[in-house]
Amino acid sequence: MTREERRAILGDGVIARIRERVAQAPEPSDEVVEVLRRIMTRPGGAVPVPRPISASWPAAKAA
Repeated sequence: MTREERRAILGDGVIARIRERVAQAPEPSDEVVEVLRRIMTRPGGAVPVPRPISASWPAAKAA
């Protein structure tokens, strides 16, 4: 959604109130910023390492 589309849906008054509320929020601590940085860098956690298919899997036994 573009900025113009949001403005058309919400209206200038709502956007102004949102900006006022955001301005009232305290700055995040360094700890919070670090945690958020880790989450945003790898939101799904570590990338899993592919494993070779084992001969003990049911599909391997059926083949």
